[in-house]
Amino acid sequence: MRKIMAVNAGSSSLKFQLLEMPNEKVITEGIVERIGLKDAYYTIKVNGSKEKEVLPILDHAEAVKKVLNDLIARQIVKDLKEISGVGHRIVQGGWYFQDSAIVDDDVLTKIEELCDLAPLHNPAHLVGIRAFQKVLPGVPNVVVFDTAFHQTMKDDTYMYALPYEWYTKYKIRKYGAHGTSHKYVAYLAAAMLDKPLEETKIVTCHLGNGASIAAVKGGKCVDTSMGLTPLEGIPMGTRSGNIDPTVLEYMSKKEGYSLEELLVILNRKSGYLGVSGVSNDSRDLEARVDTDERCRLALEIQYKRIADYIGSYYILMEGIDAIVFTAGIGENSSRCREKVLNKLKVLGVEVDREANKARGEVAEITTKDSKIRAFLIPTNEELMIARDVVRLTEGK
Repeated sequence: MRKIMAVNAGSSSLKFQLLEMPNEKVITEGIVERIGLKDAYYTIKVNGSKEKEVLPILDHAEAVKKVLNDLIARQIVKDLKEISGVGHRIVQGGWYFQDSAIVDDDVLTKIEELCDLAPLHNPAHLVGIRAFQKVLPGVPNVVVFDTAFHQTMKDDTYMYALPYEWYTKYKIRKYGAHGTSHKYVAYLAAAMLDKPLEETKIVTCHLGNGASIAAVKGGKCVDTSMGLTPLEGIPMGTRSGNIDPTVLEYMSKKEGYSLEELLVILNRKSGYLGVSGVSNDSRDLEARVDTDERCRLALEIQYKRIADYIGSYYILMEGIDAIVFTAGIGENSSRCREKVLNKLKVLGVEVDREANKARGEVAEITTKDSKIRAFLIPTNEELMIARDVVRLTEGK
């Protein structure tokens, strides 16, 4: 048995999960939030309940030390040498990585080079990696890229109709995101279909505050909704999704916005929040859907766009065997799932309203007569990270 740490470092946070492999048992999990402040939050799950502590944690190195020291203090591990590998989620792997990789100087240099494509994420990931390298010297670190699963897209799918030198010089193209999640649920859906993975046509809907749709044919991604950055695609909690680019010029003339201000609006003040004026949380909007027209509209715009992508992927793959809903909204909002699937009745989709009441557990949510099956499958990116750590470091 091996103990593997799966890590997701944000700009001011550090999520972690300690797993026992290969039996894939979660030993403990938690998060450090508000890193850099004197009143940071440290939360860990112990014996099924969460314990929270407020304390100063001024950088990621301190966060890593806090987590590891606490594992020993609580006797979750007796010695840090029990941790034989650390896996890190990396948002942007660009054109360099089609698979996960063991960390070395070259890998770190390439992740750093890609920071411009994920300025809020890649720098934080690098800080997390270096913090673990310092505290656990000699323990292999593995990086698992959100973008790697999407590298199987064809050039007519990932290319934009822009001056070609923008691609050759600056690598501007579609990269996608949430690839680890899309891969995990697509493979589980294939098993539920009881078909060889190579023969399946699956659409995966990762719906959270950030959201993306992917077309997975034969176990490989053939298209996805997010693009160069997570701004492309469907509307999300605070992101606009696809718009006419001329909107930027128009609003710059009307209100005097700079490009930087406009991008902040598109990334942080649009989507659910922008349309509703109430919240970026779908639960808040659903609670007001019968009394607030803008809350209803914010949700309906997203449902329509999700169905649009699924319809286009039906054409691309020449059919769909299954549609999968996952992540926070996908796993917990029966309203979202029903609204989206009802828009696909023309494809023969029939929702089982009773089965669709499920939350956060694997369930089939269409009737036996439905021509396309639909599943709720909770995602587990941490498990996928741990599996790749084991795969790449076995025998090391």
